[in-house]
Amino acid sequence: MCTNYAPVQRQILRDILGVQPPPAEWKPEAWPRYAAPIVRMDGDGRRDSVLGTFGVVPRSRVRQGIRYHDTVNARSETVGEKRTFSGVWKKGQLCLIPVTAVYEPNYEAAPKSTRPKSGCLASRLLALLAYGEIGAMAPTRSPC
Repeated sequence: MCTNYAPVQRQILRDILGVQPPPAEWKPEAWPRYAAPIVRMDGDGRRDSVLGTFGVVPRSRVRQGIRYHDTVNARSETVGEKRTFSGVWKKGQLCLIPVTAVYEPNYEAAPKSTRPKSGCLASRLLALLAYGEIGAMAPTRSPC
């Protein structure tokens, strides 16, 4: 996943995804460790929307003396093998990150990178699949 995206608005969560938006506010753009809405299955198997943050390895889990790197991507061919990702992947701890745009840096525009916006042309919504330790996320359930 990119490191920056535009979360959906409350109305899209209600009207398109059929969930009540989280009560707290969120910023118009999300970066690692910024709270933004996610859609997951609750303990009863119903869709639920809560605020979550992204970044695979929380800073609190990095041992002292080890340099911290934001880890936000996993390769599909190794996600079940790498220690960073395999536990939550095997437990099926999945969610959707509903977004209206994704920002991917373009480093080819030297000397300074640009920040093109990729939006959804056919609809108002794009959902990214995510996995991780998000509260009491129900294991082995699909996100929708």
